[in-house]
Amino acid sequence: MPDWYCWISWSFVIIVACYILFELHYFWRMALSLLLARFIKRKCHVLETTIISGICLTTDLDHFLCHMNNARYLREMDFARVDFYERSKLYHTILKNGGSIVQGSTTIRYRKFIRPFRRFYITSKIIYWDNQSVFMEHRFIRPKDQFIHCIAICRQRIIGCSVDEILMELLTQSKADDLQDTISVENGEAVESKLKPEPSEELKKWIEYNEISSRNLRRNS
Repeated sequence: MPDWYCWISWSFVIIVACYILFELHYFWRMALSLLLARFIKRKCHVLETTIISGICLTTDLDHFLCHMNNARYLREMDFARVDFYERSKLYHTILKNGGSIVQGSTTIRYRKFIRPFRRFYITSKIIYWDNQSVFMEHRFIRPKDQFIHCIAICRQRIIGCSVDEILMELLTQSKADDLQDTISVENGEAVESKLKPEPSEELKKWIEYNEISSRNLRRNS
């Protein structure tokens, strides 16, 4: 048997095994999102809204084959967050300060399903932060009429460093001058106080719900 035939055969076996053992589409898409955000897309301020595009493919459909699977929305938000983390330098700043970031909780509200092969885009923005976490909002939007298919609120738990210090460092960088609502101040805390979003009534209730849930879980442990 020729060597080239053995090489092709083993390569095919390895590729098939990888597709069986790992969801390679996810890793390829994640790598592409990271590369685009790092080398192609412009950097953005941490309080700006970022946008990524998507399309509902056959691999995203539910068992009825008529709309995007509910779980796929959560996966698409992974790509949106990676894009936001990289372009805003949030993740880089957290790592630089010896910290890490994990998903603490997510609530998603579906309004209307996304049909096969329909395009959509996801907006991502920070809507609030406290001494432990950053809260983000994601929206799945139909391009032609700006209809919001679903909306999600996520809590990003920052471990090993101060959330206030991370945000203060990002807010006082030179890109803050590009925001329309930025004022000229010398004190970093004044910048943070001026630019920190106020939590909406909806977010306050959601934070309260999570705190109640945490207390109940600790009590039952």
